[in-house]
Amino acid sequence: MAKICPVTKRGSRVAGGYSNRIRATKFNPTGNVRKYVNLQKKKIFIPELKKTITLTLSTRAIKTIQKKGAYRTLKEAGVI
Repeated sequence: MAKICPVTKRGSRVAGGYSNRIRATKFNPTGNVRKYVNLQKKKIFIPELKKTITLTLSTRAIKTIQKKGAYRTLKEAGVI
């Protein structure tokens, strides 16, 4: 299973590593680090469909669902 949120379409990305030990310079490189999205497995009840579905969502998507509503958000994302 891919680590991508179906609502926000966010996945992992490569970002710069950071070392506080004498700051990261060309003499003390830290390289790149893969940063992952905070994904959570959630059961969501959709009253319009009278159904419960389980999705792996990012925490930002969970906040969006709480604000806009499950049916509207998932419909816009093309999940249902």
